[in-house]
Order: sequence, then C-alpha cells, then structure tokens
Amino acid sequence: MTTPQFSFDEINEKVAVINGGSGVLCGDFARALAGIGAKIALLDINKNAAQKAAGDVVKLSGAQVIGIACDVLSKESLEAARIQINSEFGPIDILVNGAGGNAKSATTEIEQISDMVDAPKSFYGLEIDGFNSVFNLNFIGTLLPTQILSQDMSHKKSGVIINISSMAAFHPLSKIPAYSAAKAAVSNITEWLAVHLAPMGIRVNAMASGFFLTQQLKFLAFDEAGNLTPRYKRVIGKTAIKRLGDHEEF
Repeated sequence: MTTPQFSFDEINEKVAVINGGSGVLCGDFARALAGIGAKIALLDINKNAAQKAAGDVVKLSGAQVIGIACDVLSKESLEAARIQINSEFGPIDILVNGAGGNAKSATTEIEQISDMVDAPKSFYGLEIDGFNSVFNLNFIGTLLPTQILSQDMSHKKSGVIINISSMAAFHPLSKIPAYSAAKAAVSNITEWLAVHLAPMGIRVNAMASGFFLTQQLKFLAFDEAGNLTPRYKRVIGKTAIKRLGDHEEF
C-alpha cells in the first residue's frame, strides 16, 4: 500500500484573510499560513494592532502580510477592506473568522442563583447592551465578514472558510450565556453555510476550541492574587491533560 503524500503547496500564493488578526490565536494562524507561502491580510478594529501583528509575521517569515483596520460589524468597513485586499493581493481564497471573545459586561458574577437576593449578580442582572455586544461580536462578526469577504470565492467557485466556534457551543458554561449562545449560533450557521455554498465550490468548517489562556479569559480564570478561581480548578479537573491549553497548540 502506498503511503499518501501530503503537501501544503496548494496554499502557496493563496490570499488568506484573518479577522481578529491581532489576537493570540489568530496570530498563530497567520504565522502558520505565512510559513507555507500564503499572502495574508490581518483585519482588526485597531489599525495599530493590525499593522503591528502584520509586521511581526513579516519579520518571522518574510511573507507578504498587510494589516488593515476593519470593523467586522460594519458592512462598509468590510467592503473597504475587501477592495484593499483585492488591490494589493488579488481575490480572496481563504477566510478565517477569528474575531470574538467575551467581556465582563456579559458575564454573571455567580454560577447559579438560589435566592433572589443575588439577582443583580445573576442572569437577572445582565444588561442587554453587554449581552448584545458579546453576541454580535461573535456571531454577526462571523456572519457579516463571510457575506462580504467570500464573494471572491463564489465568483471563482473555490475557497475555504474557517469559523471559530467553541466547546461552549455544545456544553454551555456557567457565567457566560452570551458567549455560549453566540458560539452555538456560529456552529449552526457553519453547518448551514457548508450546505448552501457547496455548489459554489466553497468548503465551510468550524474549529471548536476548549480552554486556552488568552487575555480575554484571564479575568475568569484567575483571582486578584493570580490564583486559579474555583471555577477553573473544576475546568482543569475535567480536562484530560489537567491544564489550560497553550495557544500554539490550537
């Protein structure tokens, strides 16, 4: 039996767009794609962060990388980014929807409520603006970029879209209802898009991560003294490797 030979040559010179490009995990995606010859556009709402992240990848790989300020919740901003990407690199081949995260404003202070005295710290105390902010960033921030940035793929009838979901989509976690709901929506729209776009030659998949120690996670994982919170001690207790994931493992 002949052993299959795998190669990443087909990625060489492909144009990859990564939303949330200044983030830790998305930075790893960028470095990996740059290492196999892709031309990369890193999108981030913060222009300086996007350009710094792009510069860091260029220093490490020598690849063609640009950083673009872009709001994933703005159709106009995404369309402007697409025009710039097309002008500098050509049509988009790969889209990684990595923008997302959680925030304190969408997080309950307590895991469960047993008395209405604790209502302000519970689900009942969540402000809808905070909930909307996290939900929209994670879900609409996946849906809208896909709608705008995958059009090149549809014209060419080829391309790949990778969405970032979470295990929280399948096992909703305490304290983070907006994030869990949004990631469940991301998983659902990924399956829907995979069917809808299949005739156009576009493959759509999602990666559902577990617990990685990112900046956005630290306020939930550690107390003011820098010790793991009881919640995260339980998380690690149920994790096979008995620790949080390192971003390079994603």
